[in-house]
Amino acid sequence: MEFQPTEHQHVRFNPLRGDWVLVSPHRMKRPWAGQVEKAAEEEIPIHDPKNPLCPRVSRPNGEVNPDYTSTYVFTNDFPALLEDVPAPPESDDPLFRSAKARGTCRVMCFHPHTNVTIPLMSKEEITAVIDRWIDELHNLGKKYLWVQIFENKGAVMGCSNPHPHCQIWASSFMPNEPRLKDENQKEYYLKYGRPMLMDYVKKELESKERLVITNDHWVALVPYWAVWPYETMLLPRRHLKRMVDMTADEKGALADIMKKLTTKYDNLFKCSFPYSMGWHGAPTGPQMQSDASHWVFHGCYYPPLLRSATVKKFMVGYEMLAQAQRDLTAEQAAQTLRTLPDVHYKTQ
Repeated sequence: MEFQPTEHQHVRFNPLRGDWVLVSPHRMKRPWAGQVEKAAEEEIPIHDPKNPLCPRVSRPNGEVNPDYTSTYVFTNDFPALLEDVPAPPESDDPLFRSAKARGTCRVMCFHPHTNVTIPLMSKEEITAVIDRWIDELHNLGKKYLWVQIFENKGAVMGCSNPHPHCQIWASSFMPNEPRLKDENQKEYYLKYGRPMLMDYVKKELESKERLVITNDHWVALVPYWAVWPYETMLLPRRHLKRMVDMTADEKGALADIMKKLTTKYDNLFKCSFPYSMGWHGAPTGPQMQSDASHWVFHGCYYPPLLRSATVKKFMVGYEMLAQAQRDLTAEQAAQTLRTLPDVHYKTQ
């Protein structure tokens, strides 16, 4: 029997994390009788006087948001990281180790209107978001080793507020995901003398199998080692180490490809497509002056929906106890996304 990647299970290696994902495409044929998510979208008003992220609304700590007209950033009222806390006592016991963790958490509103999302914003409005991300990364990166920008979109991804926003957590320590990427990219660079992700994007542009959208400066693709059903990466055509390295043209092109990619997501199942997304680049703070030639700045989108707007992928059981597993192949996912229109279904 000849191996068929769309029919036969196999494992794929993720060189960024140094681990494997099990691909089981034949499972897409099985019937589904499990949990489904609500399909109908709620009617969200432009402005909600009870929503603490809206302009002119009082937050839980009593502060009133300004009447902002573009982006707005404030320190999270319930942060996971604080700047001034005592460090735990040192221990020589290898089984009971702890270390200091200092930082800050910020919330960034993308837009004053509650009923918009990235795909429904204009390219200029998204560029303003990117500019503010760069400002925050620049300022927080002066002090902190890692600045994590991320967006949780949709209640199914744990977002408790429908207002368009993201979070920015800056920490004195290197979190696990970027630490793994740092180690594996460095190992690849020392072995081959080239940044891993620049080699990778070059090969993806040649094969075209997993491309979703491309423009003069950016490539949106489903990574060969994708875990989530319609997971994508945004990669630069030029070697960028950090978000702050972008030119004006690259920022505009990034806004354009973000809008088109998230529009395709929404068009897939005719819903406001949920996801968690974020950016990874070279560390900051005390490592700003270190050689970061192995790093390539990139974005990651992790959406949970698999079969429809009402069926999501659960990371449980085997995924928690063994390793990641997916059903449809990265190539199948890319083909599906690639053929979707760039115009949002609500504006067609």
